[in-house]
Amino acid sequence: MKYTISLTLVLVILWLLLSGMWTYPIILTLGAASVVLTVWLSHRLNLAKDNASLLRLLISSLKYWPWLFWQIVRSNIQVAIQIIRGRSGLSPGLAIVRSSQTKNIGRTIFANSITLTPGTVAIRVTENDILYYALTADLITELNEGEMDRRVSRLEQEL
Repeated sequence: MKYTISLTLVLVILWLLLSGMWTYPIILTLGAASVVLTVWLSHRLNLAKDNASLLRLLISSLKYWPWLFWQIVRSNIQVAIQIIRGRSGLSPGLAIVRSSQTKNIGRTIFANSITLTPGTVAIRVTENDILYYALTADLITELNEGEMDRRVSRLEQEL
């Protein structure tokens, strides 16, 4: 029960801080619904058993999110440059990246990080790799270098 209350409070505070829309009833209703759904899913998926694991997840995430945010900004700039250049710079394709994560939560974070990064979309996640689409060969090369995989693995180990 403590875990449910803690998770709900953390999600409400995070949602309010990130949305900045505190005066629109429909937005508040949708935010509340998303918090309820997330808490229900976390119990259904058995992601965390106690407040200590929730706290570890938050602290570990604080190290990972700034790096991911920078990757999102960089990829936005790369994709914008490719759009300005036109079709000549594009070389879309499918690729597979090895995944060193051992837990489902780690693989999920890795696949979601790929999808959050502009120009790439995770398509299929298996135990050892992720099939993804990339807009350019540079994005494929960058992802296959493994920095994101290493960072997500470190995050997963701290969970």
